[in-house]
Amino acid sequence: MHIFIPTPLRPYAEGKDAVEVNVATIAEALDALTQAYPSLRRHLFTEEGKLRSFVNVYVNDEDIRYLAKENTPTKDGDTISIIPSIAGGCIQRRLDLWQGWDKVRDESVIANFSSESNQNLKE
Repeated sequence: MHIFIPTPLRPYAEGKDAVEVNVATIAEALDALTQAYPSLRRHLFTEEGKLRSFVNVYVNDEDIRYLAKENTPTKDGDTISIIPSIAGGCIQRRLDLWQGWDKVRDESVIANFSSESNQNLKE
């Protein structure tokens, strides 16, 4: 099965956008991913080992929170997507920023995004 890695987390997975695993559950898939790329663990899990609340995981476009959570079974051919929540601003702007996060280096871009987001919320 494929695990898709979002752009902001790719630097912690050697730049990979996806990895292949052969496991039986979401928990096993995330464990295999973080064993292969230990730097990802702190971005996905709390110190107590719980999936962070702002990390959304989907199997075949189904949110695991509405299935069996991390015990959701998986099978060959499934796709797992990790989607970190991004707060603030208008949705399209957040998506644009999230998809190009690895290109955002200038703090003024982030400051402008924050100002624009607050303005959009007031409108």
